[in-house]
Amino acid sequence: MRVIRALMLGAGSVGGLSGAAYGLLNGQSRRARTIIGKSGDLPRNADGVYLPDGTGPVQHEPADCRTFAMLGDSLAAGLGAETEDRLPGVRLAKGLAEESGRPVRLTTHAISGSRTSDLDEQVDVALITPPELALIIVGGNDVTTRMRVGTSAAVLAKQVRRLMRAGTTVVVGTCPDLDIIQPIPQPLRTIASRWGLALARAQRRELDRLGVRSVSIAALVSPEFRQRPDELFSADRFHPNGAGYELAASVLLAPLCDAAGSTRGWQPLPA
Repeated sequence: MRVIRALMLGAGSVGGLSGAAYGLLNGQSRRARTIIGKSGDLPRNADGVYLPDGTGPVQHEPADCRTFAMLGDSLAAGLGAETEDRLPGVRLAKGLAEESGRPVRLTTHAISGSRTSDLDEQVDVALITPPELALIIVGGNDVTTRMRVGTSAAVLAKQVRRLMRAGTTVVVGTCPDLDIIQPIPQPLRTIASRWGLALARAQRRELDRLGVRSVSIAALVSPEFRQRPDELFSADRFHPNGAGYELAASVLLAPLCDAAGSTRGWQPLPA
């Protein structure tokens, strides 16, 4: 698996490992790749319009429909969800529709395996018809491919600025803590965790400068995955299942509603 191989190489280049230590990590990487395997599945998709009563996706687009987009990697795309209604984008679109009292059109631009550098193409597509609200979740693949933390965070800020200039309100879920991926053995898992947490901090610093809301997935979601891996991970033991995405959506919904509430046309309708 790419994540294991890249982390092992990164540990060698950064830490100046001895031959014995490098051999240990190499052996661990082979065993972990065997355990995790390689998923050939594509994420499900259920883009469309969701209504305040919880129904959707519907084919017609009612008046006063708000627009919401998901960008980023496999976590934003929902790889591992068993059914379409358990995708994170669907859960969030339904929640936004219910909270605002307005229909919400969901469009998913996220692509499994994406790094922050891949956001450029996703944003290009999104800006054809700029969404009013967007959620970005990205960073895990930057760790596995050893992208420099500072470079990754700067690229994220650049893409967020592009969306903001088009009038899109942006919320970002920062890099998760890869310590929760139990098939990655120690000490590789600690290396991945430190790298990912450093990236999350750098992402937040850049977003704070832009005045953009960020949500710490590592702090708010990862502890539950660490305690209940059998309940929250999919069969590949690397991506969340439907219950895992439901947990993540429950954490992300409030910041999204807060961001949407400051966006013209998203204020909740009076009861």
